[in-house]
Amino acid sequence: MSRSGRWLRRLGTTSVVLVLLAAVAAYQFDLGSRWFGLATPSPVTEPALVAPPPGLDLPAAAARTPVARPARAGEAARASVRRALAGLVSDRDLGRRVAVAVSQLSDGAVVYRRGVDEFIPASTLKLLTAASVLQSLGPDHRFATTVVSGRRAERIVLVGGGDPFLERVPVTDGSTYPHRVDLGTLAGATARALRKADRTAVRLGFDASLFTGPAASPAWEPNYVPDDVVSRVSALWTNQGREKSGEVLAKPGAEAARQFAVALGRRGITVLGTPTPARAPRGSRQLAAVWSAPLAQIVQRTLEVSDNEAAEVLFRHVALATGRPGSFAAATTAVADVLGRLGVDLGRSRIADGSGLSRENRLSPQVLLSVLAVAADDEHPELRRVVTGLPAAGFNGSLTYRFETGAKQGLGRVRAKTGTLSGVHGLAGVVTGRDGTPLGFVAIADKVKLADTLDARAVIDEIAAALAACSCGTT
Repeated sequence: MSRSGRWLRRLGTTSVVLVLLAAVAAYQFDLGSRWFGLATPSPVTEPALVAPPPGLDLPAAAARTPVARPARAGEAARASVRRALAGLVSDRDLGRRVAVAVSQLSDGAVVYRRGVDEFIPASTLKLLTAASVLQSLGPDHRFATTVVSGRRAERIVLVGGGDPFLERVPVTDGSTYPHRVDLGTLAGATARALRKADRTAVRLGFDASLFTGPAASPAWEPNYVPDDVVSRVSALWTNQGREKSGEVLAKPGAEAARQFAVALGRRGITVLGTPTPARAPRGSRQLAAVWSAPLAQIVQRTLEVSDNEAAEVLFRHVALATGRPGSFAAATTAVADVLGRLGVDLGRSRIADGSGLSRENRLSPQVLLSVLAVAADDEHPELRRVVTGLPAAGFNGSLTYRFETGAKQGLGRVRAKTGTLSGVHGLAGVVTGRDGTPLGFVAIADKVKLADTLDARAVIDEIAAALAACSCGTT
């Protein structure tokens, strides 16, 4: 075959392929009506406009009558809530000091109230800490642990920035949430910066001065720290100020510096002598830094597992964010001021710490309901993790194994912060009723007999589950 014949044959084959492709594209993307103005509607993009086949006579659709009138958004019927809780709130296992309150989450209006006017909140107080730190710093804020140059050429300073979840070494198995940064990674970055400056030997200082005042709250029980219930609060620590065994460290900042020195040595940097306390000089040059997870994730974790150490660190950050010293005393005033600006009336409430471990704390049901309502308000998206970060009944965190017996209606419908001390048992959170009505609730008993501990906790769960099972919206 001649060259011109082969060319014509290829041209013909190519033309057939192009025609087929054009036909497929026209069908697939309905190009006929777009390019040529064809009026036939597409069954893919306009199924409602496709005429029925010839001869098929379809009757007109009858008007549908709603089976029920929709509930007015967010409103709850007081009588329905009262009936749902009848009998439960007076259960003798709860003891003689009980507070139960329910609000409609849409505006915080209280629709049910029974019991004492104030109580020991235990860990439900963490809701106040969470809301105030998110409001003060913002959900995207991160805490930096840094290394800076010292006053002398051979000196560097490890500076604690109050990261509650700083680790000793990298966590690479994905077992923790949120993501943790660590001293090993910081040491690697520091070693690279030092070698770049031809330095292979340094003296190390450590600065934990961001927080001031006592490392253990005067309002805690005297045995809390010695019995490893809670760590000494520090702006510089690893693994929340504990040994690998779980034992509380006496000097968490010094131990973090020692670990950092070891990590530098493994990376070819010799640390001369023993790390000593120091202040980062003004205007010092930063050599390296690691940044924590966003604050919103830290708050979520703190609420999910009721992390006392993290809560106390965040408590002090509220004080710093409002221009106060990073101490227990200053944080108490700072949290009250921040919540007051959010419209939460603390009344005669007393705040002694950020975790709720202190028995000197006193809250009213209205305070907790107000914090929940503000956090759920669309006008405060920065506070949303206070609600969405709460553990879900039967699913995660401190509620993972709750509601499985006797209160199954609450499974997946209750999100709440637990509150537990000896003799104190409670929940504070949000619940979605059977008809979709969102409610805020508080149920706390603070004088439960030791023998009634498990029964009281079960009744608290049943109160929350009763709200989940309730069609409590107005119709």
